[in-house]
Amino acid sequence: MASHLNVSVGHWVGFSAFVLGALALDLGLFHRKSQEVRVREALFWTSVWVVCTLLFGLAVAPRMVPGWDASTSALFLTGYLVELCLSMDNVLVIAVIFSYFSVPRPWQHRVLFWGILGALVLRGTMIWLGAELLERVHWALHVFGVFLIVTGVKMLLVREDEPPPDLSRNPVVRLLRHCLPISDAFDRERFTTRSGNRWMLTPLAVVLVVVETTDVVFAVDSIPAIFGITREPFLVFTSNIFAILGLRSLYFVLASAMGYFQHLKTGLACVLVFIGAKMLAEEALLRLLGDRLKYVSLAVVMGLLGVSILASVLTAPAGPGNGKGPAA
Repeated sequence: MASHLNVSVGHWVGFSAFVLGALALDLGLFHRKSQEVRVREALFWTSVWVVCTLLFGLAVAPRMVPGWDASTSALFLTGYLVELCLSMDNVLVIAVIFSYFSVPRPWQHRVLFWGILGALVLRGTMIWLGAELLERVHWALHVFGVFLIVTGVKMLLVREDEPPPDLSRNPVVRLLRHCLPISDAFDRERFTTRSGNRWMLTPLAVVLVVVETTDVVFAVDSIPAIFGITREPFLVFTSNIFAILGLRSLYFVLASAMGYFQHLKTGLACVLVFIGAKMLAEEALLRLLGDRLKYVSLAVVMGLLGVSILASVLTAPAGPGNGKGPAA
């Protein structure tokens, strides 16, 4: 799956400008004042980002990027689906973080905004390092494949009733509390506050750092997964970024309805095992299927995720208590 795109610096700059412009509009216009994000609003913005993703992958990029064809769009959509569903697994952890620190709902969007802005930089760096590694060390692809298979198997073996992580023992939280002055109370949506003559971090700043470090942990799984789909850095970056951008609104949709996706983790585990196995047997599969491998990968990923979501919906318990909502 060698790169066949003619991606210039202008393409990278143009896409980055679009992302920064969208974030500026989000914080500067649509969410200038902190307020609780309702499910209806979250559904609207989730739909907006899905439409933007489809327009980019199926209409804009094929016109703007030389070499982008239907098979490239299939790779882009496969990567986007995998990253988006892996992000869903992150939603429950973020909900636990907000609940532990008792973050009021009107301020949760602000934390997610700055957390995702930091995630863009961190994931962009990780994608660049991963692309450079695979370019120089070909057998690293097999290491990624084995890692994904092991991760998928571990996800299959994790008990559904496993308790949430104890954030009081989180090394990042303990390090921040040990090294930096942190106030006992929130100061509205501020990340710093002044107590007497001393500047201090607020608990909201601690929440932001924990969310950032949590994303790094999840990226360790998701970045190798998308490199198992394509090793074109522009495809990896754009599909990853669209999934992250949609995570802000997706959180407010899913955090109160995670009980409807109880089998999603099983589907994700199977997807990771499939991608890892594909990475190990890629040369043989390419000889067997050729360019059709891209469409086969998309079909398998959509099938596994679709079956797991359908099974979750069909077996979800009735009543309002089936999900774990965000902190009040």
